[in-house]
Amino acid sequence: MDAPLPLIEFKDVTKRFDSRTVLDRINLKIYEGQVTTIIGLSGSGKSVLLKHIIGLIKPDEGTILFQGKPLSDMNEKESAAGLARISYMFQDNALFDSMTVYDNIALPLRETTHMGKNEIDRRVTARIQQTELEDAAHKYPSEISGGMQKRAALARALVTDPRIVLFDEPTSGQDPVRKNAILGMIAQYQRKFGFTAILVSHEIPDVYFISNRILALYDKSIVFQGSPEELEEFDHPFKDEVIRSLEGLQVELTGFYSKRQFKVMHHAQLARRTNGDTYCIVVFSLAGLDAIQTSSGYVVTQEAIRNLSMYIDKHFGAIGGFSTRLQQSEFVTVLPNSDMTEAKSILEDFIRDFQEWDIADRLAIGRNQAGVEGCAEFVILAGIALGEPAADVASVVIAAQSQQVEIARVRCNSRR
Repeated sequence: MDAPLPLIEFKDVTKRFDSRTVLDRINLKIYEGQVTTIIGLSGSGKSVLLKHIIGLIKPDEGTILFQGKPLSDMNEKESAAGLARISYMFQDNALFDSMTVYDNIALPLRETTHMGKNEIDRRVTARIQQTELEDAAHKYPSEISGGMQKRAALARALVTDPRIVLFDEPTSGQDPVRKNAILGMIAQYQRKFGFTAILVSHEIPDVYFISNRILALYDKSIVFQGSPEELEEFDHPFKDEVIRSLEGLQVELTGFYSKRQFKVMHHAQLARRTNGDTYCIVVFSLAGLDAIQTSSGYVVTQEAIRNLSMYIDKHFGAIGGFSTRLQQSEFVTVLPNSDMTEAKSILEDFIRDFQEWDIADRLAIGRNQAGVEGCAEFVILAGIALGEPAADVASVVIAAQSQQVEIARVRCNSRR
């Protein structure tokens, strides 16, 4: 079967500013309908690369192709049509303080199209509703929260129905919980609208959970492009400088090991076992993440994920277990040298302690806030499976997933 044609492709692209080379013979491929994240150290040229895609910068050497056709071969009409399908979400949102949220979102349609007032209103109103900004539509940016400002910037980026949305350091300057809240928002709306998302960042701990494809920019070149799983096995000095920092942020956010560290721990445990030794894997899930984000907000959702994961780590880590995040809302814990009877007893203790905990206050940040109404529901599932030294850990995880049952249901106030 033929490989799909890349939506965007760089071939030997080089860019210099005076005598300084910023990009050196860059080769990369970006595919339609995916979330592609370009990661690299601060100042490595990620934003310069992004600006080549929208034509703000032209390469000194090499070729950039859009749907297989070189941008340099396109006439003015073709080039304008291509750029019209691309939108850009700026690092600092770039909302105009003198305009309401509604007018900020309407601006691209007023400036770049010949649409009438009614059609503009229809499109802007639709995006406001889809990004849950009804109560903020006639407020100014200074009057709304940082999260709402991000959603307003995203609504403006989406109002022209773009085919591609570029995100330049979308989580810059945010704390770990809000970083992940912003990523959750991007991932949810990418699924809802189906656009191709291209992100650049040097500090995303959750990059593995929202990206279909990752490009690593290091020493002026693309040294890796592939899936998040393939990046875990990538052996390069890049890892020491960038992946380690991502792992540190992951620990800061959840207390869990990265997937790579988790695999090292698991292999070390296997090496110490003798014939007949077993272990158990517990898989926890927070169900209905998109619905929770819609009703309770992205920050509340990430606080819930963070507090649940830290509670799992606190409980199981104390008895020698170790954990990682498998998906954005799915956690895996290994209980070394345990059989099913012991593992079930340990899980029952966890559930009992968990249910005695003040779950609603710990998992639902922002209860009883002014303007909060309605109710969101967090459903937490858990399943156990037995593993043996010869068993592939992935198959044990799948077995645990198939055994998941509800262990808690948390109701809390939701935000408007």
